[in-house]
Amino acid sequence: MSTSHQPHRSGDLHFLKRLNRSTILELIRRTPGLTRADIATQAQLTKATVGAGVHSLLKKGWLCEGELQKSSGGRPGRALHLNEQRFAMLGAEVGVHGLRLVACTPSGQVLISHHERLPPSSPEVTAELLAIHLQSLMQSPVLSAYRLLGIGIALPGPVAPEDATLLMAPNLGWREVRFLDLLRDYLPGQQGIWVMENEAKSAAFGELYFRTGSIPASLVYISAGTGIGSGMVEGNHLPLLSRGLHGLAGEIGHTILQPAGLYCHCGNRGCAETLVSGWSIRAALGISEEEDLIDAVQPRLHEPEVQHVLRRAGEALGILMLNLHHTQNPSEIVLGGSLVRLGTPFLEPALAYFKANQTRLLDGSRHVPLRVIDDATFIAARGAAAQVLARVIHGANDLL
Repeated sequence: MSTSHQPHRSGDLHFLKRLNRSTILELIRRTPGLTRADIATQAQLTKATVGAGVHSLLKKGWLCEGELQKSSGGRPGRALHLNEQRFAMLGAEVGVHGLRLVACTPSGQVLISHHERLPPSSPEVTAELLAIHLQSLMQSPVLSAYRLLGIGIALPGPVAPEDATLLMAPNLGWREVRFLDLLRDYLPGQQGIWVMENEAKSAAFGELYFRTGSIPASLVYISAGTGIGSGMVEGNHLPLLSRGLHGLAGEIGHTILQPAGLYCHCGNRGCAETLVSGWSIRAALGISEEEDLIDAVQPRLHEPEVQHVLRRAGEALGILMLNLHHTQNPSEIVLGGSLVRLGTPFLEPALAYFKANQTRLLDGSRHVPLRVIDDATFIAARGAAAQVLARVIHGANDLL
């Protein structure tokens, strides 16, 4: 048997070099201020490999050097940081009642944002309007010096993982929509990475991916808005989203809380959304689709009927949080969405139920951190932008 080795093809070497640059950039992204020696130690790469990789990333504009500081390797080295002046990603959320758009730097800093309130419409009309607002955002002087890496779109329903199809958006009445294809028709010259994902999953991804320092092993994001959804993500090098076979993982709004209960927009009866969702609160309190839900409810918080509806919705949300804790057991739960702005009458029953019951299966000291985002307006859009960045860093392209 011959023991001679086949030479590496040039493509293999190119792949290895790109993989090393990806590893270096990810380390600096998660832990800003590392030196070359720190990176060599943590990534278990040679100093020469790290030096070449850093040089390339500096040259391409991904990194910038900072002050001298002592490293774990001994001699002082230059602190390395993401260059926040070179690249940006676009993210947009298509909501039931409007569009939310952002442009972010690689660290997740929002450079510019826009919220456009719109009535529910068809996929085609929505795609055209979104394209108009994306073009307006891209033409902003704020972005004139940035190279745009791509566009991420977050949608209010399960997205099929294999072919980027929105399977169903019950609260919009959409089914089997290839939304990126529709959007491309209105942005024919737009280059870069294009990503489409469920809005709660996008939010979960961004909340973990843009985290620096102490990063939880896993995170569940609960989106409490017109509908109720969740997304779970775990791992910190390239976080993995739990999608399920058909993209249905995390569709907690359509888990059954009341068998033979009220009909849901999805067609089933007794779904969680019939108790806790923007549309169910509107229906219970006679608030029209044209009115802003929060603005309509705030002056009526003294009414017993309003207090009852919000308390019932809050308790249902608490049950959903407990169910996620027991079935997913994430390291952290994050609660966001427009309903959070309803404040104490809605949140207190939810948080109280979760706090009282979360350690039934554990000893009393094992609490799961729960964080509430007071203003989650652009969280899903920012998360969609984060997915663009992840595709750039870990995908097959010539940007690194």
